[in-house]
Amino acid sequence: MRKIVINTSYGDQGGGGFCLSHRAFLRLRDLGQREALQEPDLGAYWPQWATPREPSLNRCGELVPRDDEKLVQVVEELGEEANGHCAELKVVEIPNEVHWMIDKVGGVEHVSEVHRTWS
Repeated sequence: MRKIVINTSYGDQGGGGFCLSHRAFLRLRDLGQREALQEPDLGAYWPQWATPREPSLNRCGELVPRDDEKLVQVVEELGEEANGHCAELKVVEIPNEVHWMIDKVGGVEHVSEVHRTWS
């Protein structure tokens, strides 16, 4: 089975959707996750403000592939503490052979199987 991280929260009027907490972002960097290492660490400039209540510093990791093993590990390790600003992250499992995509409605995501379409 393949594990994929999705967001299950609508968020707020200022945003929402998939994002990681600063703590989860730092853990990904510790694990050497490529996209997390390439993303600037804004919390490094304001470490005293990089708390879960600071929205601007808890919108990390948007470019990390959702099926990245290190991302799944961090979300499973940290649980709710991995949630970025207005996010509620969840790990879902799908069969390995499924060609998948993430659909989003108002910030809430689900994994769908990709089907062929013509027009």
